[in-house]
Amino acid sequence: MTTTECEMPTAPAEATVAPASLHLPLGLLGFETVKHYAVLQNPEEHPFLWLRMTEPPNHAFLALPPAAVLSDYRPELSDEDVAFLQLASPEDAVILNIVTLRNGGSATVNLKGPVVYNRHTRVAKQVIPINAARFTLQHPLPAIG
Repeated sequence: MTTTECEMPTAPAEATVAPASLHLPLGLLGFETVKHYAVLQNPEEHPFLWLRMTEPPNHAFLALPPAAVLSDYRPELSDEDVAFLQLASPEDAVILNIVTLRNGGSATVNLKGPVVYNRHTRVAKQVIPINAARFTLQHPLPAIG
């Protein structure tokens, strides 16, 4: 299996931001000390992508855009999260959900703790949406293809 860095849109003002990197100042739950991730994508694995740590312990998380699972997934962000991510409009936000592969070949998607990042600054945060009660931590992943 080969993995390539995904082509993410960048604006001229973002020239100093690596196009396939994310900075999570608070880390991910359980990995709070890891702040930098590379976003990797293999076209053969679409719509899945990988969030790979660029520092030890160098783990990778399988993720996907929520539209691949639920077309009506609309997490509501707190004002604090919007300010933290410096989101000027909803279009500035990109949402990814982490996938868990289970024994027996099944998989689930974490809808309660999405990773949201600002497409312009590449600053990201794992958030708990205001409307998290509507979502499950282990949403069954249907067959995609």
